[in-house]
Amino acid sequence: MDFIEVSAKTYDEAVTDALIQLGATSDQVEIEVIDKGSAGFLGIGAKPFKIKVTKKNNTPEAFVRKFLSDIFSAMQMDVELLIQVNEEARTMEIELKGEEMGVLIGKRGQTLDSLQLLTSNAVHKHFETYYKVKVDTENYRLRRKETLENLAKNIAYKVKRTKRPISLEPMNPFERRIIHSTLQNDRYVITHSEGEDPYRHIVISMKR
Repeated sequence: MDFIEVSAKTYDEAVTDALIQLGATSDQVEIEVIDKGSAGFLGIGAKPFKIKVTKKNNTPEAFVRKFLSDIFSAMQMDVELLIQVNEEARTMEIELKGEEMGVLIGKRGQTLDSLQLLTSNAVHKHFETYYKVKVDTENYRLRRKETLENLAKNIAYKVKRTKRPISLEPMNPFERRIIHSTLQNDRYVITHSEGEDPYRHIVISMKR
């Protein structure tokens, strides 16, 4: 609930009622007077005071929840958001839950990566504090990491057998780091990146 309209005999009564219903304090909301009402004549024809009270997006969690909710609403998707913000580590982990999450993952996680980048840029534009944003669903990030680690090992084995370098498909920086990290202690092969994003890719070759 982002806003609520409340009617009461007085302004103070209306504000108090709204804050209770929103579970917020006065510094966390914006108040708009819709109708100042009237006392009427001897109580006859009296009209209540009416206000609109809106929650401010003054926390990273509240901001991201509204930002992503608006996106999924435009996509006509019902998505549950589980958001964990670690202020000490300056991290924000966002778990998406719902039906047809494959749509939000996209081909090789491209849609999920786009959502993560959009959210990260929005957070950094709105807040001075830097947060490392991670968006995930159905444990895709871990499953993708395990797939890339196995790929790196299999390609490294082929390079050792054929003694010829092998270029992998273009990957984003996160995926390239997984390949580099998996083979960084290998005694026989070395990895390096070539090309420019979004076509930047890794080449695995024999050490000289």
